[in-house]
Parts: sequence; structure tokens; C-alpha cells
Amino acid sequence: QLRWEQMQHSLKDGGIWLVLLLMIINWGIEARKWQLLVKHIQGFSFFRAFKSVLSGCSITMLTPNRVGEYGGRILYVEEGNRIKAISLTIVGSISQLLVTLITGCIGLFILRFSSPESKNALNILPAFWSNILLSLSLTITVFLLFFYLRIGWLVRIMEKIPALAKVVTHIAVLDEFNNKQLVRILLLSFTRYLVFVLQYIVLLQVMHTEIPGWICFWLISVFYLVMAVAPTLGFVELPVRAKASWEILKFYTSNELGVGTAALGIWLINLVLPAIIGGFLILCIKIVKEEND
Repeated sequence: QLRWEQMQHSLKDGGIWLVLLLMIINWGIEARKWQLLVKHIQGFSFFRAFKSVLSGCSITMLTPNRVGEYGGRILYVEEGNRIKAISLTIVGSISQLLVTLITGCIGLFILRFSSPESKNALNILPAFWSNILLSLSLTITVFLLFFYLRIGWLVRIMEKIPALAKVVTHIAVLDEFNNKQLVRILLLSFTRYLVFVLQYIVLLQVMHTEIPGWICFWLISVFYLVMAVAPTLGFVELPVRAKASWEILKFYTSNELGVGTAALGIWLINLVLPAIIGGFLILCIKIVKEEND
């Protein structure tokens, strides 16, 4: 009862408003990233990119692991460029996944080999399987990073295969990216990652979980790694989020209610709210299109 009253009091302070502000920054960074990607096929204002990203959010809530974001984003792309735009969304998604994998692997390493409490956090899995998880994550990260930075090289290889000629016409735009541009996209993804990890840390502090900030960062990085590989569906992934966050954080706090409420808050603020706004934007597009027809 005392904890619930503490949380109610905390929600009235500035913490929740900071999380909401960070949500705008979070999706603003993603919009800038999308703007940089899509400029290779057409001009795109930041405001248009922002609306495009939010529209993508509404579609991702209906697809496994939010893979359908392109369905909303391409609505703002000229019809002749839409298939090309799908390949650009994949580049953006890979860059974000890479950041999640890299920081998650570092978090796994720290939890595996640092303090006794950290080791307990990974004792959910036997030592053998936690080592396998770390090794597999590192291997996937290295391969994905290599292919990400050599994406133009992959396109040129595919050009030599006649059976892939039709596919290559739609992804040839990827050959325009040099390493400097790809690293810039990666840095934007990393900045965005820091923002939504900070959101989680702020909410956990608001909920009085009393987990030290530095270890909280790495615990959350492992949480996002788990969520990246776990099969989920946007509107029904909340139980998975709540369970995963508690299993990872429970060795540092006894406040299960606070951890669950933070998971709910992040889900509502970062996913549901943008999806609702995006759904409204898609509806507006549909209404305008019907009026023009």
C-alpha cells in the first residue's frame, strides 16, 4: 500500500513529463534517420518524415516483432518509389537492431562476469546456456555489422545473378550508401537507443525501484536484447515485456509492482500513443484520397 502511494505521488512530479518529452525526441531522431534514408529516392521534409514514422508505428502494432513499419511509412512516399522505400526501411531497422545487439552483448558480458547479483540475474539460464546466448549474440552482431557496412557490395554481387535481376532494380538504391552515411545512420540509432533507455531508467526511478543507474542501464540493455529476439505481437506483447523485465531486474529490487508499472508506462508512451496518432494520420490520408477520387 505504501509503495502504491509513493508511486502515485511520484507520477505527479516531473519524471513522467520528462519521459513524454523523451518520447518526442525518440521519434524525432527516428524521423531524422528516415529523412536521411529516403532522400536517396525523393525529397522529404522533417515534418513529413515524422508523420511517416508515426504512421509506421500504427502498422507495427499489428505485426510480429514490429516488422511491418514500412506499411505506414511508404504511404508518404511517391507511388513509383514505394518498393525502393521498403529496402530503405530495412536499412534503418538493421541499424537499430545492431545497436540493440551490441549494447545487449556488452550488458550480457557485464552481468555474466561482474558482481554476484549480476551473476544471479543470468542464473535464470544455466551457465552453459547463458554462455551460448552471449556467444550467439556476438556472432550474429559481427556478421550483421559486416553486411550492414558492405550493403553496396551485396547489391553488386546480386546484380551478377540473372535470377535476381528484378529484385536488384528495387534495391539498387542501397548501392548509393557509403560507409560514412551508414555510420551516420548507426550513430542516430545509437542516440535514439540512449533516449529510450533513459526513459526506462527515469520511469524505474519514478516507481522507486532503487536500482543504481549504471547497472540499470546494462540490465535494460539485456531486456531490449531479449525483446529483440523474442517473438511478440505489438498489442499483446505487454505480458512478455512485464515478465522479461521482472526476471531481469528482480535481483536488484523487490518492487515488482514498480517494475511492472514501468514496463506498462514504456509500452503505452513509446508504442501505443504513437500508434494511435499514426492511426489517425493514416485515416486522414484515406479520407483525403477518397475525396480526391
